[in-house]
Amino acid sequence: MKKTIAITCGDINGIGPEISLKAIQKLSNQHINFIFICPSNVYEYYKKLLNLTVNLIPVYDINDIDTNRNYLFVLPETKMDFGKITKESGLISFLAIEASIKLFKNKKINAVVTSPISKEAIKLAGFDFPGHTEIYSNSENNNNYTMTFISHKLKAALTTIHIPLKDVPKRLSREQLEITIQNAYNICVKYYKRLKPKLAILSLNPHAGEQGILGTEEIEIIIPTINNSQYKDSLYGPFPADAFFGNKLYKNFDFIIGHYHDQVLIPFKLLSFEKGVNFTAGLNIIRTSPDHGTAFDISNKNIASPTSMIEAIKVACKFS
Repeated sequence: MKKTIAITCGDINGIGPEISLKAIQKLSNQHINFIFICPSNVYEYYKKLLNLTVNLIPVYDINDIDTNRNYLFVLPETKMDFGKITKESGLISFLAIEASIKLFKNKKINAVVTSPISKEAIKLAGFDFPGHTEIYSNSENNNNYTMTFISHKLKAALTTIHIPLKDVPKRLSREQLEITIQNAYNICVKYYKRLKPKLAILSLNPHAGEQGILGTEEIEIIIPTINNSQYKDSLYGPFPADAFFGNKLYKNFDFIIGHYHDQVLIPFKLLSFEKGVNFTAGLNIIRTSPDHGTAFDISNKNIASPTSMIEAIKVACKFS
């Protein structure tokens, strides 16, 4: 079945519009309809810069969208200031996300792929969200979500996401870990048809806490959650993260669950930087994104690789 995928422009001063349109050009004949959410002046600029041949039909109202066509969902025109963090780019980033939510709720799309945003620009525009994940979860009033990372080499999930490292022990709980386990398990079963998936749980502390000498979270939270989880037959660990990745044990598991941003993202990006995909699990909306940032330093140079964006689109199609 042909899928309709919305793509947000992300921060227009970064590489979001460039990689989005390169990906649309690459995949436009592969049984996918696209709705690119972007200001018309930004689209026209990149259409010329990239010498695009794919045609997007401008549309301003979701009721004018039908099937089997590629659209530009038009946002207000705005100033481009390449490589800069601006209030204007933050506003457009947020408006694009809002439009994708509206498209999904009105059943015009199967999934959304989000281009990278600047959290600082979003804040300058007056929106107090640390990232895409929190905006989409807030739109559903849903706290049972998990940030996951998908590639051929490694699939991983985070118990906590965009918070300072010093706050991780306070935010790690049995309830939150169980939600993360459930979402990771469901991805394995639903999308990858693993009837008996194997999930590895990392420790929080060095050496898995050394029986409480280096921290008690393993004893008080992680091990009890594993032992009492409804998915306990699929759970293994907790493993000290350094030895786990150093010994390449990740190859023996369908999913790895870590507890803070860099614990998972450093090995994931090391293994899958250009082909990694971010997927927000546990929400009604299917949302993926490339696993990299705005790359302000190379914006407007026509050198940004769309590889991760293309992978994000493929995962969005598979999961929707």
